Amino acid sequence: MAPFLRIALNAYKMGDLPPLSEPPICAIKMKESVSTERGKTLVQRKPTMFPPWQSTFDAHIYEGRVLEVILMQNTEEPLAKATLGVSVLAESCKKSKTNCQPEVWVDLHPSGQVLFAVQFFLEDSDTGALSDGVTTLNRRRGAFKQPKIHLMRNHQFTATFFAQPTFCSVCKEFLWGFNKQGYKCKQCNAAIHKRCLEKIIGKCTGTATNSRDTMFQKERFKIDMPHRFKTHNYRSPTFCDHCGSLLWGLYKQGLKCDECGMNVHTYCKEKVANLCGVNQKLLAEALSQVSQVCAVTNFCFEVQFLTTKDNLQCDTNPVPVAPPRSVHLTINHLVFHKVLGKGSFGKVLLAELKGKGQFFAVKVLKKDVVLMDDDVECTMVEKRVLSLAWENPFLTHLYSTFQSKEHLFFVMEYLNGGDLMFHIQDKGRFDVTRATFYAAEITVGLQFLHSKGIIYRDLKLDNVMLDKDGHIKIADFGMCKEKVFGDVRATTFCGTPDYIAPEVSSMSILLGQKYTFSSPFQGDDEDELFDSIRTDTPHYPRWISKESKSLIELLFERDPSRRLGVVGDIRTHPFFRTINWSALEKREVEPPFKPKVKSPSDCSNFDREFLNEKPRLSHGDKMLIDSMDQAAFAGFSFVNPKLEPLIGK
Repeated sequence: MAPFLRIALNAYKMGDLPPLSEPPICAIKMKESVSTERGKTLVQRKPTMFPPWQSTFDAHIYEGRVLEVILMQNTEEPLAKATLGVSVLAESCKKSKTNCQPEVWVDLHPSGQVLFAVQFFLEDSDTGALSDGVTTLNRRRGAFKQPKIHLMRNHQFTATFFAQPTFCSVCKEFLWGFNKQGYKCKQCNAAIHKRCLEKIIGKCTGTATNSRDTMFQKERFKIDMPHRFKTHNYRSPTFCDHCGSLLWGLYKQGLKCDECGMNVHTYCKEKVANLCGVNQKLLAEALSQVSQVCAVTNFCFEVQFLTTKDNLQCDTNPVPVAPPRSVHLTINHLVFHKVLGKGSFGKVLLAELKGKGQFFAVKVLKKDVVLMDDDVECTMVEKRVLSLAWENPFLTHLYSTFQSKEHLFFVMEYLNGGDLMFHIQDKGRFDVTRATFYAAEITVGLQFLHSKGIIYRDLKLDNVMLDKDGHIKIADFGMCKEKVFGDVRATTFCGTPDYIAPEVSSMSILLGQKYTFSSPFQGDDEDELFDSIRTDTPHYPRWISKESKSLIELLFERDPSRRLGVVGDIRTHPFFRTINWSALEKREVEPPFKPKVKSPSDCSNFDREFLNEKPRLSHGDKMLIDSMDQAAFAGFSFVNPKLEPLIGK
């Protein structure tokens, strides 16, 4: 595989630029050199990255690849920038004598500097040793998720960042806020507020060929009123009433309906539903009121029917109602000591309950990031799965969830044995006995989730923790999918690229096919990696046992309907012949390895890369925080009864 650089953003200098009250945002654009008829040009094929200060990102080394570094006051205002070749950074790293981690000050234009710390790596799937002074590693890779699609009247709405002023196509009001202020249909480009999703009346037209057959209320209300669009010359700035963006140009910028006055781009005309003269917002509200009246009427009828039944029996003693819990955990109860891990999700911090000597791992999410990524429901799913985890000994247990104005907190048991990625990097590889034990306990944990209709979707070494005794605990349930029973399937394209299943990585998923429960693959980028997972024959090391190879081959079966676990019982495979499953489920099997743990707060089994960071919460833009809809996180907070005695009132 191609070598890559791991780049850390360590510091910045503003130079002659005016000082800022908050650290600037650093944007990284990765661009490739391509040949055109007019010569070579730079093309950006991957999304812009916004890595936090003191964090790292990876860049594979290709000829012609460059990084554009931009310091920004906010997501709209660039301050200074510079462009540098990835291969140039690689050469400076290889020539360095300081343990392959040289720090490079990059000059920005018109002023300022950014300090890069650069490490050079060769990805090697066969060994974790050092070669020619260049580090090889089993590296950590963050998970990702395809943007959530909201299906509404055949529309496919996704959370979207509008780079220019945009208006909602339903209520005609401005889409306020920062970053992903609203939703946009992937097919017809209609722009709307999140709050207006339920008020969509017209189905997505997609194209003109089906535009007359796309009305939600067509049969019921005979609403099929085509617009009468004509080219129009606008004398003042005007916005498209469909996609919400500005009608550009000096004259004849768009089309105007002679009947209702709707304004649209020429290219939006064929995507507009036949709703001439119909106010979608008012009609949706009227229909909602009708539905509510019907519901109330039905309820009153049922109550009247029940109270007049001759055989109705009433209990004169009122049912006792449990009083609401008055114990709440807040950030004031905790002292943060160390950073245990970081990722696209946020941070995991080692925290101590003040005055109690009780330690927890606290996962912290930024609300603005959750909202921007449209991950509110995923966060609620993670809370529900963590709460359920108390029923199984091989899942990480949750003590509390609480929130502040800016953050969400998951307070979990502190597993100070570290994760399996840390230990395999230290050991190189696990022997068969140790691998069998871990695989068996993981199997019990996953089968418990499957019995509850939950699929995990991000199994990797980073997400398997060890407790102080050496038993495993599956962690990080942010990618879970609930209610997967029977014929129900998941459709979201998500997971960590190196570990993703063939049916998820295949283009069929991108085309809308579904998957259910049911890696030694390589590629220079994610596209090549996914193609390798779908088509390549895996390479197995010579030292692997016959039973190990057989188990892996059966689990790597590309057809999920023929995969071990879907067909046959994974527990009866010869690889697990030494496992007493009954004893294992009760945690009665002695772990083959016990991590070195000196105290309840010991964090020596975690990466120094994280531990050296200051355990503090990062903060976002105040205006953005103030503009957030806090109601989206209603019902997030709770305290497990096991924690209540420690908190007190």
